[in-house]
Amino acid sequence: MTHTVPEESYQPYVPATSEAEPKQVSLLTWSAPFSWLKLGWRDIAAHPLTSFFYGLPFWCMALVLDAVFEFEPEYAMMAVSVCLLLGPFVAMGLYDLSRRREQGLAHKFLGSLTCWKQHLRSMGMLSGVLLVLALLWGRASLVVTALFFNTIMPSDFDVMEAALNADNWEFVIAYAAVAVAFAALVFSFSVVAVPMILDRDADAITAGITSMQVMGKNAAVMLLWAALIALLVGVSMLLPMTVGLALIGPLLGHASWHAYRHSVRWP
Repeated sequence: MTHTVPEESYQPYVPATSEAEPKQVSLLTWSAPFSWLKLGWRDIAAHPLTSFFYGLPFWCMALVLDAVFEFEPEYAMMAVSVCLLLGPFVAMGLYDLSRRREQGLAHKFLGSLTCWKQHLRSMGMLSGVLLVLALLWGRASLVVTALFFNTIMPSDFDVMEAALNADNWEFVIAYAAVAVAFAALVFSFSVVAVPMILDRDADAITAGITSMQVMGKNAAVMLLWAALIALLVGVSMLLPMTVGLALIGPLLGHASWHAYRHSVRWP
């Protein structure tokens, strides 16, 4: 049972620059990602209505992406870019719920809706970096497509149809390599960045570098975490109207807070 600490007695300790000790990036075990999911599920069970409320935007983004890929595939990367901008702000409310529960603070729904306001500059910079990476990803994908299909415009054919054609295996390999490279870069830069901004009011670059340090020290475990995320999202999107993402989105959001707390230790 969680014991509630009076709000006025809680004062988060953020050491002054002169006395601050460096953070410590923890060495994670293979079981860590599964424990994050377990803790995330407990957070959902503690606040189901609020968690599912935050699942609705993830579900809406999935519906939009699904429609764009089906009817306007040439705008797919633009849609992905918008989701990369909105995603961190949505997830921040889930991180705040997990943070408050962990610290024994009373649950505040309205507070979780506006927790990003105190970190607007850092969140804006982080979203800007993610947007730039998404745009570069889209440009690189178009370049690869144009190199292999130089007789027609990339928007004039179905990428999935081309990918399923055995004669286009070189295109599939090149396109997949670009996707994996940019996905790995985005994941490395952001995997614990947003929770760190909420927890320590860090700037976006420091949070991003810390995230990459976590990835560098725990590459195998974090790749497992990325694979679990991809698997859960993929399975949820197989359900009718991708409704499963309304549950998987909050689960991964809460679990990501615990991933940060287990990965980065502060004195």
